[in-house]
Amino acid sequence: MAKDKKSVFYCQNCGYESSRWLGQCPSCHEWNTFAEEVISTKPGIPASASQGKRRSTAEPKALSEISAESGVRISTGIGELDRVLGGGIVQGSLILIGGDPGIGKSTLLLQVCRNLSLQNRSVLYVSGEESLQQIKMRAVRVGDFGDSLKLLCETDLDDVASVIEKTRPEFVVIDSIQTMYNESVTSSPGSVSQVRESTGVLLRVAKTLQIPIFIVGHMTKDGNVAGPRVLEHMVDTVLYFEGDRTQAYRILRAAKNRFGSTNEIGVFEMRTEGLAEVENPSEFMLEGRPKDASGSVVACSMEGTRPIMIEIQALVCRTNFGFPRRTTNGADYNKVNLLMAVLEKRAHINLSQDDAYVNITGGVRMSEPAVDLGILMAIASSKKDLPVSADTVVFGEVGLSGEIRSVAMAEQRVKEAQKLGFSRVILPKANMKALSRSHEDFRVQLLPVENVREAINLMGREQH
Repeated sequence: MAKDKKSVFYCQNCGYESSRWLGQCPSCHEWNTFAEEVISTKPGIPASASQGKRRSTAEPKALSEISAESGVRISTGIGELDRVLGGGIVQGSLILIGGDPGIGKSTLLLQVCRNLSLQNRSVLYVSGEESLQQIKMRAVRVGDFGDSLKLLCETDLDDVASVIEKTRPEFVVIDSIQTMYNESVTSSPGSVSQVRESTGVLLRVAKTLQIPIFIVGHMTKDGNVAGPRVLEHMVDTVLYFEGDRTQAYRILRAAKNRFGSTNEIGVFEMRTEGLAEVENPSEFMLEGRPKDASGSVVACSMEGTRPIMIEIQALVCRTNFGFPRRTTNGADYNKVNLLMAVLEKRAHINLSQDDAYVNITGGVRMSEPAVDLGILMAIASSKKDLPVSADTVVFGEVGLSGEIRSVAMAEQRVKEAQKLGFSRVILPKANMKALSRSHEDFRVQLLPVENVREAINLMGREQH
């Protein structure tokens, strides 16, 4: 190998760098993920030396000299997407959208391009995976487009950057970053080096020209964006599509957002003409809920400023093996084990010889502490075979001593339950003081509980 080149081994799963090949990655612990990449280097000579010394034109500015108008957001025309972004698109932002194949990433961005083009805003859609005819076929399904949308099928990043600098569009979509090829990097497209350097070029273009750029990223089997971990640090916003692509509903969640909250989610329904907004997610989350079935509890979770009603299902049955199974879907596995331990210790419900299965319907993942009481009551309901009333909503955080701790924004949760027709709300006793100060005349029955025993006793009284 020439002296100005050397080999480096990168983990294709997480981007860990090593000077030699390794069977298992020390960072992500995956096997057989290292690939060799040849990089160019000239020892003792800085990378910029061959380009000549360039005089810098950058000058610092005082904070008072900077106008805040540059941060004005532009609506995408899709309310759920604007909510996740924090109110709209910020000029010069770099937005990464990840998700499983076929879940709707390209379709959503094509709908955004349609709305922006109908606003007479110039949009450049760069595709490295589909031909112009394939994009046209999807566009016919989505609807009518304005003439300000331009399509470009190109994988050479230098050519893409030249087109952007020449045409100066107001918005750019790159589909996808794994197909882009930078000639200054000797490795193949989709490799760690290519993804990192290509994102760096797009970042420079976005910040220099103040053009917002959307990037589509493929996902690994672990549910992370393929490529180096530094990719998520370089971009301004990281959005993930959740849900099963075989189901009609999709959930868009922000994992990182420099311009807004990361707690907001957007709910969409996949239709023939594209992704449609679901304005009231609680209704579709509770669709098809069984009546008077044990192990089914409706809980309320706050996603940003929006309360969402979700159904928590639990199935507890005698184990056929010496070691009981614990399975969760949509809930944290360790959290479920912790709540079952609280039930055994504080409520004297023996679960040591039972299999336990916990599921949050709708394909959504919930990690807010306020759903603790709902999970605990669903497990207890299935174990005792006592159904929880269908008109009851539960929320509250459970402590290790069995106490029910207060949660934030209790008033919004109660109002949402009232709006959806529920008549009873089981909530922490500590939240009653704040609710009484709000002077709201709630039309639902508030049932405050102080510990898990009181909550389980309320469940038993419903049968009398």
